[in-house]
Amino acid sequence: MNGFPWSAFAPALAWAAAAALTVMLVTFAVAVRTGVHRIVDTAWGVGFTAVAVVTLVASTGHGDPARRILVTVLTSVWGLRLAAHIARRGRGHGEDPRYEAMLAKAPGNRNAYALRMVYLLQGALVWLVSLPVQAAQFVLGPLSAFAWAGAALWAVGLAFEAVGDAQLARFKADPAHRGRIMDRGLWSWTRHPNYFGDFCVWWGLFLIACDAPESAAVSVVSPVVMSLLLVRGSGKRLLERHMADRPGYAEYRARTSGFFPRPPGRR
Repeated sequence: MNGFPWSAFAPALAWAAAAALTVMLVTFAVAVRTGVHRIVDTAWGVGFTAVAVVTLVASTGHGDPARRILVTVLTSVWGLRLAAHIARRGRGHGEDPRYEAMLAKAPGNRNAYALRMVYLLQGALVWLVSLPVQAAQFVLGPLSAFAWAGAALWAVGLAFEAVGDAQLARFKADPAHRGRIMDRGLWSWTRHPNYFGDFCVWWGLFLIACDAPESAAVSVVSPVVMSLLLVRGSGKRLLERHMADRPGYAEYRARTSGFFPRPPGRR
């Protein structure tokens, strides 16, 4: 196996950054026109898909074709499903309370503040977190058992996200459940099946990039950063703080795993 093609990979990093930035700037323009910044959450998944497609093109003639197609398809399926789910969930609603609260404290122009603190920051995170996708496109040699294990882990993650989101949507659609805590299905195994799914997806994509040590070294920061965001950052910690005062949540928390799935405790 030849060495990692650094000379081709370096400009592809710039193309990936441009793709992520373009998605966020277009989304910002739409948000300013509509007056609703919550659509940036939809752009998150679209941004990863754009990066995957751009680096697929940029890696032509360099990486293993099967790996390039695999990592692009997996990233696009995950990103577009997530974008569609968030868009469907937010349809007909106004501004997200999180963004409303943040922008209410903005010093100066609200839109300029949103551009700096939301859109450009998320664009940078898309570029950073997608490093395994970018690096995997340039890995030479056939897919190993390690890479297929990564694809299997990705599939577990996607299943947790998709099934968990569908179960929660059905639960909320029933008027009899108004004010109650969702504690059924996957939500009885973990309080955050969608966040655990994200965790599996990005560690899985990282494993696909690990057939070359150079690629693994470049991209290991991605699943580490994503794990910290999900558990300590804007994911689990922030959501649980918001849910803490809900009736029944303390009991649900006491009997249900906070992240990694485990058999349900007694109700």
